[in-house]
Amino acid sequence: MMEPVVRVMDDSPSPLEGEIHYDWPKTIWNMSMIVMALVFAPMTFSLESAVLCLVMTYLSLLVGHSVGMHRMMIHRSFNTSKPLRRFLIYIGVLVGMSGPFGIIHIHDIRDWAQRKAQCHDFFSHKRHFLKDLWWQLTCKFVFTHPPTLQIESELKNDKFLVFYEQTWRWHQLLIATLLFAWGGWSFVVWGVFVRVAISIVGHWTITYFCHNPARQTWRVKDASVQASNIRHLGLITYGECWHNNHHAFPESAKIGLEKGQWDPAWWLIQGLQKLGLVYDVGLPRAADKRSDLIRLK
Repeated sequence: MMEPVVRVMDDSPSPLEGEIHYDWPKTIWNMSMIVMALVFAPMTFSLESAVLCLVMTYLSLLVGHSVGMHRMMIHRSFNTSKPLRRFLIYIGVLVGMSGPFGIIHIHDIRDWAQRKAQCHDFFSHKRHFLKDLWWQLTCKFVFTHPPTLQIESELKNDKFLVFYEQTWRWHQLLIATLLFAWGGWSFVVWGVFVRVAISIVGHWTITYFCHNPARQTWRVKDASVQASNIRHLGLITYGECWHNNHHAFPESAKIGLEKGQWDPAWWLIQGLQKLGLVYDVGLPRAADKRSDLIRLK
């Protein structure tokens, strides 16, 4: 198992001190995708374009976001060769949410805040769903005393990842060009605008409900935000809905830990492991190393 990495230096007095500001590049990007999808999707609908959208959305979120960015890049729950690492992260870039370093910033600052004794509503997702969704799609939290984020050198010095970070929005043009050549404007609308809109709205919707009260097996001591396991959504969330498990065992590449907790991202990681393409695959730490946890049932 790879050693866990601590990227957020605990040099901020409180995750409560700061203000929510509009993030105009984020707002323009996300709202453009959503508006274009709402306006043009009905005009260009076909069964083929809808199926294309669903397949592209599922595969890009599964391979790129859940496996590549979340479990590998962020949590280092498995290791792989540099070419495969770059490929998996690139598929995550094509989701259209952010570049690799932007995703790390969003995730790690949020995780740091949630594990404090008190946490701002922007990070804890405790406001009304629509309010929270608007915040996540259009805003950023500006700390009075920001914590320091240090991305490890093997990532921040990788020229491919630097390129992805600088150009992540523009890669949708490549997808659009290929889709236009294949199926015309209908494929472009559904394969880019609708896909990206579903991905970003779906991501923050699942994030919201996974951080509000529901089924819990574990409690992380001293953390202000406790995640939940959302039943029946394992297949369509790639296993990310078992978020209470994930908060308890962030080192584990396997998130669906109990019987019936389907975890497609774990299935993919297992397949890659059997092919010898990934190694150092993490699982939940031993019972004698769980002093930070309370088992609820």
